[in-house]
Amino acid sequence: MTAPFSVRFMASRQLEKIYEPRAVEARWGRYWIERNCFAADAGAPGPPYCIVIPPPNVTGSLHIGHALNTTLQDILIRWHRMRGHNTLWLPGTDHAGIATQNVVERRLLTEQTSRETLGRDAFIERVWAWKQQSGDTILGQLKQLGASCDWSRLRFTMDDGLSAAVRDVFIRLHRDGLIYRGERLINWCPRCLTALSDIEVEHESVTGALYHIRYPPADGAGDGLVIATTRPETLFGDAAVAVHPDDPRHHRRIGHSLQLPLTERTIPIVGDAVLVNREFGTGAVKITPAHDFNDFEAGERHRLPRRSLLTPEGHLNADALRDAAVETALRDTLAGLPVAKARPLVVDELQRRELLTHVDKKHAMTLGHCYRCKTVVEPFLSPQWFVRVQPLAGPAMAAVEQGHIRIVPEGWTNNYLGWMRDLKDWCISRQIWWGHRIPAWYCTACHPEARETLNGAGSGAIPTRAVPMVSATPPRACPTCQGDQFVQDPDVLDTWFSSALWPFSTLGWPDDTKDFQTWYPTSALVTGLDILFFWVARMIMLGLKFTGKPPFRDVYIHALVRDAEGRKMSKSKGNVVDPLTKMSEYGTDALRFTLASMASPGRDIRLAEERIAGYRNFANKIWNAARFILMHADGPAHTGPPADRPFPDQWIVSRLNRVTGAVNGCLRAYRFDQAADRLYHCIWHEYCDWYLELVKPSLQEGDTADARAARATLLHTFDHLQRLLHPFMPFVTEEIWQAMPHRGDSIVRQPFPEATPSHDNAGAEQAFDLLEQCVTTIRHGRALLDYGTAAVTVHIEAADPDDAARLLDVQRHIERLGRGTVSVLAQRDWPAGRALRLAVGRMTVGLTIEGGVDLNTALARIDKQTRARQQDADRLERRLASPDFAAKASPDIVRESRDRLALLTAELSRCASSARQLRDMVS
Repeated sequence: MTAPFSVRFMASRQLEKIYEPRAVEARWGRYWIERNCFAADAGAPGPPYCIVIPPPNVTGSLHIGHALNTTLQDILIRWHRMRGHNTLWLPGTDHAGIATQNVVERRLLTEQTSRETLGRDAFIERVWAWKQQSGDTILGQLKQLGASCDWSRLRFTMDDGLSAAVRDVFIRLHRDGLIYRGERLINWCPRCLTALSDIEVEHESVTGALYHIRYPPADGAGDGLVIATTRPETLFGDAAVAVHPDDPRHHRRIGHSLQLPLTERTIPIVGDAVLVNREFGTGAVKITPAHDFNDFEAGERHRLPRRSLLTPEGHLNADALRDAAVETALRDTLAGLPVAKARPLVVDELQRRELLTHVDKKHAMTLGHCYRCKTVVEPFLSPQWFVRVQPLAGPAMAAVEQGHIRIVPEGWTNNYLGWMRDLKDWCISRQIWWGHRIPAWYCTACHPEARETLNGAGSGAIPTRAVPMVSATPPRACPTCQGDQFVQDPDVLDTWFSSALWPFSTLGWPDDTKDFQTWYPTSALVTGLDILFFWVARMIMLGLKFTGKPPFRDVYIHALVRDAEGRKMSKSKGNVVDPLTKMSEYGTDALRFTLASMASPGRDIRLAEERIAGYRNFANKIWNAARFILMHADGPAHTGPPADRPFPDQWIVSRLNRVTGAVNGCLRAYRFDQAADRLYHCIWHEYCDWYLELVKPSLQEGDTADARAARATLLHTFDHLQRLLHPFMPFVTEEIWQAMPHRGDSIVRQPFPEATPSHDNAGAEQAFDLLEQCVTTIRHGRALLDYGTAAVTVHIEAADPDDAARLLDVQRHIERLGRGTVSVLAQRDWPAGRALRLAVGRMTVGLTIEGGVDLNTALARIDKQTRARQQDADRLERRLASPDFAAKASPDIVRESRDRLALLTAELSRCASSARQLRDMVS
């Protein structure tokens, strides 16, 4: 913390009277990019530090979650860059297959055309054209937010290099037996007309109907079995009814048959201890292998036929109903109807035939919805491509368990491991056109059906038995028939497949580039919990598989941003906070600091506009402090060490040194909230409220030793503060730093402060603590007695001789800030006369009561303050006593509440003492 200035200082320029964020942000945003302030060089010195940005969708616009995620990454990047690390923040965007295709298809509808009309190649050209025109909107918005990425390295998940990496990975996984094609039950979106992986399905708890249906015995003898289902329209696909083999009610029926209602088919009764819970319901469960995931597994165990009843659009298929032997009249009624319209017709028919025994209309159930369009998802039998994940999951779990990857907060580690242990094979094929097309080929001579894909047919046209040839380019000859005519699989890969390669493909893999050697594994990943399984787990699996190293060392999982009441933001609720609007209203730095200050681990952010407004005031406070300092910057300055300067300078250098160590420690621990809190308290309360007030008289004295010391300390410490604050509030700190005496072209390239043990000064800090306690107590007493600006006579009794000596050292500062004359007394040496004595710490502060004081009015004022403080204290005590608060609140919030209660308790004690003294005087 040695002052980096010459003996005589001059301000570079004066600042405007009012801080105008828009102009400042636009100027420095351009400047940083024009000067290549964020450019990375693999050959540069310093330990490598790299973050690859979670690529936003090209369809995206900046939302508050992006703003939080980007702010936290930028804090880390700017901090490490200023610490001398060889820093790369690599930006990019994701092609977002389903979302982008939907956007372009909606645009085509306005032109009264469609992708089918255009054909595949022409449609892909239209998507690329849209991407070039509108797909980089969010990048400009990230720059507005201050994201200090190396924008010259911008990547896109479908650029040439990344596409080659995707093909390479697919081919290697297939070669290793970890990718296969097979007919499986998958999640299907009837609106997007594509498969979805399990974690692309959003589950919602709803209340629906549970229908109890009687299945008569095939031979007509007895009562049959009653089956409960939420999907009566799928009974036409039933392949069996299962009972528990140990259930005494039903086990003798195993091997018998039932008449399938509304059809001309019979189905067997099978024993299945896995599917059936004999304690639940009737103990009989229908098995519909093509329409339920558990039933699919049961069908595999019992080798049951699969009958898929639906079209891809979610309508009942006439051919499937015919194959299921549905009665002709009913089949003609139901064919072509969507599920929602077919269900009540099936229920009516069951009721008419007295096969519906009961309907529970308040049945709690879960419905899956497409994460993109929110349509109800259907289990759908379809040929798809899958990744066999269990061989990949083991190493990905071990990397976390063995500490090679650290998840922060640590509490999410068990969530990650639990999810990984229960992984199902990953469906990676999507029935859309925009995306990485699967590098698999089919011989049209061996599989003539495959030719239909050339006419727009989906992958369903290719039979499951077809043997694909996996390669980056078409094969030269079919190994079976030697034919040379091939069609490529029409499906594209799940967007998350290419995103899973992001940390290493963006650095040049599979080539062993200098970038890859320098920055892989990357240092940290900052992400939300919502994509821990979508993306993070898959990056770990594929990173380990193809590089032998974890893709990153730390995974920091930040909270979700909710509204001020803790509700999830949604357009329907009208509670969405638009970050761009708030940046315009309050300044980008205010929004960034708000998000950082509220980023407590394990606790969602309740974003209130008042907080943003409060941090706009913080930026203004810093601005006004800078103007004050620059007005007093010209003139000679003290060049000696801080220890040779007056008390105020020694104290602020010591305090700033401690805060510097704390901020660095907080950032190492990803405690952005604590780092922001330390900075806010130091700048607003210690620096502006106390230090500037302490040195004002010296600055007004002219060319004195104290003035020279104050000038040197002001410029030294304020430069130090701008560098400490810069990662959080980059725009205002750059503007102020440029106006101060400085070396270099940008604060971006300045060293981040480190704590210096020699600058710790316990004596100065102890003296300040006494000063603060005395001045605060004097001000409290002045307010009680309504002294206004009149001078007061104050006596201070210190029980500790060392405290008394320190008080004498800072006596003149107490007198000026307390507006009165101060005497430091020996113990119990109080002068005669009336005085209001207030205990604080190990001292007693007494204010002489002059004749003009109205004691009754002062008592009323104390009573009013006591009532207000008691209400606050009672509320805090109730909160702290609540088991719900103790269970849900973060440790920081609990500690903050306890500290506030302790402060209120001390204030109540002081009020009570004051009231007793004044009543004694009145009586």
